[in-house]
This record gives sequence, structure tokens and C-alpha cells, in this order.
Amino acid sequence: MRTSLYPAVDELERRARALVRAAPGVLRLDQVGRSRAGRPLWLLSAGHADRHILAVAGAHANEPVGGASALRLAALFAGRPELLERLGCAWHFLLCLDPDGAHLAHGWQPEEPEPSLTECHRGFYRPAFARQPESLPMPPGEPLPESATLVRVLDELRPLAQFTLHGIEFGGAFVMMTREVPGAADAFRETAAHLRIPVDRDPVDGPDWRLDPPGVLVLPDGHGAGERDPSGFVAESTWFHPRRHGTLTTLIETPAWAVPSVSDARPVTDPDRAAARLGEVLLGRSRELAAVLGTRLDGAVPEDLAPLRDAARELLEVAPSIVESWAAEEPGLFRGHFATRGISARRIPLRVAAMASRALARTDPRTVEILDDLVREWSQELEKTYDLRWVPVAAQTGLHVRTMLNTARLLAGGDG
Repeated sequence: MRTSLYPAVDELERRARALVRAAPGVLRLDQVGRSRAGRPLWLLSAGHADRHILAVAGAHANEPVGGASALRLAALFAGRPELLERLGCAWHFLLCLDPDGAHLAHGWQPEEPEPSLTECHRGFYRPAFARQPESLPMPPGEPLPESATLVRVLDELRPLAQFTLHGIEFGGAFVMMTREVPGAADAFRETAAHLRIPVDRDPVDGPDWRLDPPGVLVLPDGHGAGERDPSGFVAESTWFHPRRHGTLTTLIETPAWAVPSVSDARPVTDPDRAAARLGEVLLGRSRELAAVLGTRLDGAVPEDLAPLRDAARELLEVAPSIVESWAAEEPGLFRGHFATRGISARRIPLRVAAMASRALARTDPRTVEILDDLVREWSQELEKTYDLRWVPVAAQTGLHVRTMLNTARLLAGGDG
């Protein structure tokens, strides 16, 4: 199986069926639901046992690496079913939780060994917060069909562990765990080191979680069912739903481009100045975008491109609250802390420019030309500022696969 490219969402079913045909006694494929647009949600299962493990891929439209990781581990089980027996669990892979979003995020298919950050952002899409299916609405809201499917699968399987497979464009690797598993954090760090993927010492995600540096966030005791984004957006989460069944949820984040400086533990000589610079970058670029866009996103946008408009508009609106959240947090006194937030300060306006360009592509070519220039300029500045290094897809999926296997072995007491 190729590991140099991410599988497009339409390829996932085809590759899964090919695996099932090659190992029908080990693997099986079932449709477990449909998306908002009616696309099928596929569950690829391996083995039979009383205990279960679920891996969720494609929860975010801009993160196709999870599907590649799911297929890679399923192929490993097909070729070596004794691993399943040693772990004592049946494994299930939800191949893409948001196929509608993945279809809209076309173009994210970088060729190795020298992919273009600029070109990868030409097809960028990440839904607005309320349209991300790992988020559950606060009562009495109705969940998205994709969210409801995942919740039902979790309730039916009551898995020992739920792994949610994520991938950021650039930065460092990290994991988030809803409870501590002795040995799992060290195993994750060792795997990342072996694959030459830097570990983010202090991620921007999980502001309410307890940091076990480097690169591990653990849910504190007494945490409720809500998840708070650094922007301030709060929702219930499918990460927390299966805690009622004793399930461990582990989010595994791996970068497409590695940024070594996120691991830098050296002290910062002037943290106040470094923090102020973060706000200047994000707010300055947000103001530049606001001046370019004006009220253009309020005009007529084709219905099929409206999600791009809504996501771009939301990110632009929450930029000030993100800066406020950084100012309110306990300041990190080391370089990695500010490298991670400096990346985020640049990533947010880059995403806005990319999605706004696509939203206006059919109606405002002059504005699109300006936005495309910003995408190119900001991509090149990111590459120069942070010395981005492409992480081969085989290494990205390797981090997912090894972390899942190591954590499952520690949790289940097997020797797989």
C-alpha cells in the first residue's frame, strides 16, 4: 500500500474493500451512517473479541493523514492477525468522520519529497467550529448526523480506547489523553524521537488540560463534558462521551511539516516582548485581511462555497479572543512556548486568506488575486521563519500507528 500520498476520501472505501477481499476472515467493512450530504460513513473492523478499540479518522476536513493511518494499521492486522490475538481486542476504524468536509478540502495531496505549502493551501478548508463533528452541541441542540453516528458506535462498542487521529499542517506532535496510562507518554515520545518528529513542548490546544511536558496533555480530574477552544468556543465533545463506559480517549496529533523550535526548552530573555509580538502578528494580519475583504464575504457566495465563507469569517472574528486567551495564560518562559503560538498566529490568517479566496473565486477575481498573493507571501514567510521540514507520510502514519499499538498494549495488558 502506498504511503507517500494521503488517500482522497473517495479512495478510502476502495482501499478498504481491497483489504477485505485479501483478508476476508480478518477484516470486514460496514456502513454505519450517512453524512449531512448523504455520503456513507464506513467502519472497517479487524478481528473478533469481547473487548473493542475504535480509531476515528478524518474528524477535521484538513487532516487526511488519519485515513492513511487507519488503512495502514488495518493492513498490518490483515497480514499479521496474531497481533490482534495478542492484544485481545477487536479493532474498528471509522475511515472518515467528515466526508463532506473532506470533499471540500480538495487539493491537499502533496507529492514527496518537496511538497509546496502554498499549493497545499490552495484547496484548504476547515469547517466552522459548530460544523466539526467531534463537537456536540450543548443541550437542547441536535448533533450533526456524523456526530450522532459516532456516539451510537461508541455506545454500541463501549471500547476500551478511542483513538482520534489528527494532523496539523506544521508544528510538532502531541497527544491528549482523558486519563493517564502509565508508560504511554514515554512510549509516545520515544516513537516521535525515532521518527525524527519534534514534540511540541506546550501545545496551544487543551487550555484547560494538565500539561505533562513535553507534548502530553492529560484531562484533569473533575473535568466536565465541555471542551474549550483557545478562541473561547465551548461545546460538548465526542472525546468525553464514552467516559461513562470507562473508555480512554487519546487524540494523536502529527505534523505534515515539522518545526524543530517547538521543542526548544531554552529560556526566553524577554517573554513580555515575545508575547506582545504574537498579538501584533495575528491582529495585524487580521486587520490586513479585514481591509482587503471589507463586506465582500457578506455578498452573494454560491451555496456550495458557503462553508468556506462561514469558516473564514468565524476565524477572522475570533482572532482577538485568541490573543486575549494567550495573554491570560501562564506565560511559558522557554522558546518552544512562543514558537508554537507564533505558528498559530501565522496559521490563522493564512487559513482565512485561503478559504476566503476559494469562497470568492467565482464572483470577485480581483480580491481573489490579492488573497492568493497573501497566501503565497505568508506561506513563504512561515517556511523561512520556522525552517519547515516535510515529514514523510510514512512517518506521520507511523506515529499514529505505533502510539495506538503501544497505548493499547499498556491498557489491555497484551504483548502485541
